[in-house]
Amino acid sequence: MSGPNLNYNQNTEPVFLSKQEKRQVKKQEMIKSIKKNKLLYLMLVPGLIYFFIYKYIPMYGLIIAFKDYKPYLGILASDWVGLEHFIRLFQGTDFWIIFRNTLTLFGLQLVVFFPIPIILSLMLNEIRSNWYKRSVQTLIYIPHFMSWVVIVSISYVVLTLDGGIVNGLLEMMGFGPINFLMSSEWFHPMYIIQVIWREAGWGTIIFLAAISAVNIELYEAARMDGAGRLRQMWHITLPSIRSVIVVLLILKIGDVLELGFEHVYLLLNGSNREVGEIFDTYVYTAGLKQGQFSYATAVGFFKGIVGLILVMLANRLAKKFGEEGVY
Repeated sequence: MSGPNLNYNQNTEPVFLSKQEKRQVKKQEMIKSIKKNKLLYLMLVPGLIYFFIYKYIPMYGLIIAFKDYKPYLGILASDWVGLEHFIRLFQGTDFWIIFRNTLTLFGLQLVVFFPIPIILSLMLNEIRSNWYKRSVQTLIYIPHFMSWVVIVSISYVVLTLDGGIVNGLLEMMGFGPINFLMSSEWFHPMYIIQVIWREAGWGTIIFLAAISAVNIELYEAARMDGAGRLRQMWHITLPSIRSVIVVLLILKIGDVLELGFEHVYLLLNGSNREVGEIFDTYVYTAGLKQGQFSYATAVGFFKGIVGLILVMLANRLAKKFGEEGVY
């Protein structure tokens, strides 16, 4: 009587393996992969060192969010206060103001800014002249290499009441001057326009790379069927880069409370602080200016937890719709 036939996969590995044997096989495959691509893994080392030093080691300091931290006593010797700082944060009137402002600015980035790099990428992909395409790409990339100090300073020169170009044009057309810089009504439009100006061009890099990987034969088949450029863009290009869009959207959602300190801080003044104060600037004011280190750490810790939860929820939602997600 012959024994049972064992099926083998492409790697001549038995299908029926114990868990320990499967782990051993995976371990051997991983070692082979590392040896084969050792130079690529070596390139990861500087990045891993950076994240370990500046992202993981500082996590030790998060415990001061649960302590009444005194610099002269140190972290370990300071008294435990539990959730006192978090309770203070949620019960304070400032929390709802900065929470509303942060969500408003994030909503503007998500609804207004996020689609713009995709649209720019689609438009750039349709340009047939290589020199013109490279020229346009260079022009829209340049603002990314300028700091927010430069961006806000240029905006100040353009929008100021004292000789600003915009107000000069308004006066020439018979309109009264507008104090853009001190107006709470103009804070949000000014903020999102500056974000688009600086980051939209840089954001096209990933989408253009994804578009370049689309199979050209799909476009040829669509042209033979009579599809124009707009239909090719809608039915071929966008579906082909959908997975990239979803991954970047998930990562964007994770930054819901992480809008960046420098940009908003440079725009803030006494007249627009009520609509412009966000968690990042609030942490700076409470932590460094007022010396409330434990309280500021609790605010930062809350931001991180919210971002983590939103990434996990967005990733699960993406998988329900058939996308790969980020993990």
